Amino acid sequence: MLDGFVAMFLCVALWQLAGAVRAPESGRWRLALAGVALGLALASKWNVALLVALPGLAFFAARLSAGRRRLLLSRRGIPVPGVSLVEAFVWLGAVPLLVYWACFVPFALVAGEPIGPLALIALHREITALQQSVTSPHPYQSTWLQWVLNTRPIWYFYDVSDGARRGVLMLGNPLTTLAGLPALAWCVWAGLRQRRWDCLAVCALYVAALGLWWIAPKPVQFYYHYFLPHVFLLAALALTLDRLVERGEVKWALAGVAASAAMFTWFFPIYSAAPLAGEFTFEQWMWLPGWR
Repeated sequence: MLDGFVAMFLCVALWQLAGAVRAPESGRWRLALAGVALGLALASKWNVALLVALPGLAFFAARLSAGRRRLLLSRRGIPVPGVSLVEAFVWLGAVPLLVYWACFVPFALVAGEPIGPLALIALHREITALQQSVTSPHPYQSTWLQWVLNTRPIWYFYDVSDGARRGVLMLGNPLTTLAGLPALAWCVWAGLRQRRWDCLAVCALYVAALGLWWIAPKPVQFYYHYFLPHVFLLAALALTLDRLVERGEVKWALAGVAASAAMFTWFFPIYSAAPLAGEFTFEQWMWLPGWR
């Protein structure tokens, strides 16, 4: 699945962006690395497109709020002092697009012909048409609301293999998937009331990652599309538990982590194709009808 690569590159980009804000003296090279990672994420899968645009928009909004007289060329003010808005556009706008385009070079070499701007546009039209052409219903198709509630996972495999009955179920951790929802609500509250920009950033990233599928012209969608939003859902949960620790409620925070680990351990056999006792052993994990 490509989603793991998308999440990896995007998390690298966010890591470098956070580093640029915290340590402006290294901001230039960190923004450059973030731009490269954003381009690689976009080249991995298009569902990250809205997220790739967010860092540049956030930089613009932050610099605009700083009230600099020379908005485009001033190097003063948040989010990264020492980097002008024009330079930020290069690192967070031009570089991701150039890296994205460069990822088509292997395709051109295999095809034996150069990929110019017109050919690249035609190729993207073909890709878009192929995405929209899948309209036949599928037993495991689902909607974004089912992803959020974790009610329609995907069975990738359930059969006899290597001398044992085995299964591979793509199912979110039943505890953290649902606990992350009130955690998101807390992040919204903390962001607005306490000016916690980290909380607001996580919420914005979650909405952008999930919101794409509200408008995407792809008729048949699946639970694995929730992989990227789920990354930020867990980030919201981590911020919430961290707040409990700050308030001295360490036991509650540790209990949440322990319960999550226990739930993962319980479901691990059907996550990992471990040998099962018999044909109907999977029933013990089928807590909801939609999980079958």
